[in-house]
Amino acid sequence: MDRHLLLDARIIENVQNAELTLGTVTKHDANPQFGEDKPWERRFDNLYANIIYDEEEKLYKCWYSPFIVSNTTVGMTMQQRKDEPYGKHPQEMGICYATSKDGIHWDKPELGLVDYDGSKANNIVWRGGGVHKDWGGPHGAGIFKDLRDPDPARLYKAILKDIILSVAFSADGLHWGPPIACPDANSAGDTHNNAFWSPTQGKYVGITRQWRHDGDTHLRLVARTESNDFITWEKTEHLLEGDDENHQLYAMPVFYRGGIYLGLVAVHDQAQDRVWTELTWSPDTKTWHRVSPGTPLIGNDGDYGHYDWGCVYAAANPIFLDDEIRLYYGASDGLHTSWRLGFLAMATLRPDGFAGYKASSEGKPASLTTSPLLNGSSSLKVSADIEAGGRLTVQALDASGQVIAESEALTESVTDAGVKWQDDSVLEGIETARLQFVFHGATVYSLALT
Repeated sequence: MDRHLLLDARIIENVQNAELTLGTVTKHDANPQFGEDKPWERRFDNLYANIIYDEEEKLYKCWYSPFIVSNTTVGMTMQQRKDEPYGKHPQEMGICYATSKDGIHWDKPELGLVDYDGSKANNIVWRGGGVHKDWGGPHGAGIFKDLRDPDPARLYKAILKDIILSVAFSADGLHWGPPIACPDANSAGDTHNNAFWSPTQGKYVGITRQWRHDGDTHLRLVARTESNDFITWEKTEHLLEGDDENHQLYAMPVFYRGGIYLGLVAVHDQAQDRVWTELTWSPDTKTWHRVSPGTPLIGNDGDYGHYDWGCVYAAANPIFLDDEIRLYYGASDGLHTSWRLGFLAMATLRPDGFAGYKASSEGKPASLTTSPLLNGSSSLKVSADIEAGGRLTVQALDASGQVIAESEALTESVTDAGVKWQDDSVLEGIETARLQFVFHGATVYSLALT
């Protein structure tokens, strides 16, 4: 199936009476899904979660990075948070592991792998050799299962900051080889690093962080590196920075969907000292476009002390189900640089619902015209939200812009619904045709050709 998300500006030729609008997330009723409930989970902070659904084992797997040596907010009253000075203290980050059969209720198994306070009865899969001057242990690890790699010892891959940006390999995601330093990358790496195989670039791409120093101001920047073998990485290059000094970009998990790369970028508001997640997209992992800058895709809710009032850091990566997209995230109930409790939480989107073109409320019909995509042998499917009284039809246009076929109308919300042409015989022999969506009371998200 050749899927296209309509937020991909490369395939859009004309838009009338509609605008690109962020999708609406729904935060799950079971939130928060877990918190800092083990003695070694001293502080989650940003959690830096990596979640996959393992089709072979029929199991959700989560690797996350708490500070296992640190002061803790657990047990503090709100008044103590205000009174207790918050500052630098010895800390060491580890990597922990959790599993779930449904992606909602999680287990933290006793793995027996890593010693903590004289016992291996914990879910820690990795810790460092001690407490370093600034950071200890594996920091900001991005972990994924790489089914492309024929070497079973490299099935699971990690990119992280050890002393510098490094990588590591595992056969099972639990027993990890030593970190392999990547000096050529020359990356700060003090963020949620993540990496993936890029099908359009034909290589691995890593997303990390650099800093730009502007006088006394230190600006966080999202940065990119690449590798052919996951061991030797190119020097990182700057990708994105915030709109101003106050809004700095902290981390950006990236994934491929519908012919484009999507990024879930964490925006740190320096004045408020809070963090939320916004949406970006790229055709090639190098040039990025922010969708509705300043408007969260996953925002903060409630008042101080609510589980995600303070910070929202998207996990890598979303889980795509038939009826929803699951966006996991690390949440915290206080300010970024203050005492706060951390949690794993989840929000959902409708399928392909990251962003879509929404008809204006002026009462005029909206239209959206694509570049030539359809040929006479293709079947077309669409995904759209249609309000009561709304309507969506699809027209096929020839090279001169004339309508050569029109679909039956859709009047309710659909996901990958097959388009029925009133007369599909006119499409026979057509090499390529533009598609024109005509709609009101609707938001159109994607099309797929089969």
